[in-house]
Amino acid sequence: MVKHIILWTLKDEYSENEKIKIKEEIKTALEGLQGKIPGLLEIKVNTGKLASSNADLMLDSTFESEAALKAYAVHPAHVKVADENVRPYTQLRSCLDFEI
Repeated sequence: MVKHIILWTLKDEYSENEKIKIKEEIKTALEGLQGKIPGLLEIKVNTGKLASSNADLMLDSTFESEAALKAYAVHPAHVKVADENVRPYTQLRSCLDFEI
């Protein structure tokens, strides 16, 4: 199995209230991919953070294999969410993929 962890920082131009709404929309959209993409075993988005954090939200997902992760990256449902719900609002993305 493969873990796919993403940390995002939202653009500075958004107010705290706007960021709360954006984070919830990203969470709903990404978690809505569960059951729609072959090989995607689990997907969760954490939008809560402590003051010591330097990112705004985290994607924690698990895939059957590295091939399944690669297929997810180009799957139309994922690309749509990334293009419409994530990329327009984020300024920084960090990724860590690893086998478990």
